[in-house]
Amino acid sequence: MARSAEKEKKKEKKGDDVGTMSVVDHLRELRDRIIWSLIAVAIGTTIVFIFFTPLVHLLTAPYRHQTGKALIFTGPLEAFIVRLKVAAYGGLILASPIVFFHLWRFITPGLSPNEKRYAVPFVVSAVVLFLGGCVVAAFTLPAALKFLLAVGGKDVQPFLTANSYLALVFLMALAFGVSFEFPILMMFLLLARVVHTSQLRKIRKYAFLGIVVFAAVITPSQDPISLFAMAIPMYLLYEASIIIGRILKR
Repeated sequence: MARSAEKEKKKEKKGDDVGTMSVVDHLRELRDRIIWSLIAVAIGTTIVFIFFTPLVHLLTAPYRHQTGKALIFTGPLEAFIVRLKVAAYGGLILASPIVFFHLWRFITPGLSPNEKRYAVPFVVSAVVLFLGGCVVAAFTLPAALKFLLAVGGKDVQPFLTANSYLALVFLMALAFGVSFEFPILMMFLLLARVVHTSQLRKIRKYAFLGIVVFAAVITPSQDPISLFAMAIPMYLLYEASIIIGRILKR
């Protein structure tokens, strides 16, 4: 019994030490997490750089299908710069699960035991929602591109550069991925009791308007198809947050 009590005291002391880390310890922890995240991004970037050709062939399929043309570049260095940009964007997306994991590992020492039990579901949900947003962006791209290429009329012929087109593709993926993290923010606010489900239900119409405005601002292509392809899922996720909040009695 005495040994058990002594072990419990040691565990409590260890937990207190974790919860009372100095500023220097927090900065070291942050440094280590950032380094590991950057290593993951660098590895992802290298992988995308190596498999650039088949990846670009896949990404440019909507443009080739609608125009029958290949992308162009206008400067001797532009093709290489495009390859670097695609590798950087793709590496960030590939490394996102590891980045979210290290973000979680940095936050959890400051959480109470009751809050820590939500940590793993939050990290898994963040990764799934981010990748889900990228998938929605991929399905939205052909329709959005068709609208953008046709909006200038028949007298304006498209000759897109690889830089402008691929930047649009990856910015759309990142924009949709970030916007789909919206319910994670909502659940944090609900669990922290900053807002309550009753308040969220009362401001539904204002929330929908705010979501539409947000989608209009953050959507890189600025076309109505992408706007509603982002706004509608975001509002559905808003409603899902209310339902989950009611289940958790928040």
